[in-house]
Amino acid sequence: MKSDALDPDAGTATEDVSPTTIFGALSNKRRQHALQYLVTKPGAVALGDVAEYVTIEEGDPTRDAYERVLTGLCHAHLPYLTDVGIVTYDVDRETVSLRVTPESLHPYLELIRPTTDE
Repeated sequence: MKSDALDPDAGTATEDVSPTTIFGALSNKRRQHALQYLVTKPGAVALGDVAEYVTIEEGDPTRDAYERVLTGLCHAHLPYLTDVGIVTYDVDRETVSLRVTPESLHPYLELIRPTTDE
């Protein structure tokens, strides 16, 4: 089976991330929004940019909401996504990047995309 995870230093595949792991990661709306943002970015992005995107997606773009999202990402969601091998979170630089290829997440993100009924 082709590996989907990337070693950020070498740029090569290092491990498989199971569908169960990906579904677990997507079981939370905040993680869904964060991953939807990260698959559109080619490299590491600032933590604040991820938090801003998630805050806007949640529909409450206020400073208080941003702070709550940022805290949740730092203390719960990014450590979880790091532990399961989906992202790399650099605490010192406050950056986040995907460890898996965006293409490996696209089918799962398509499943959670809202549909428009006519």
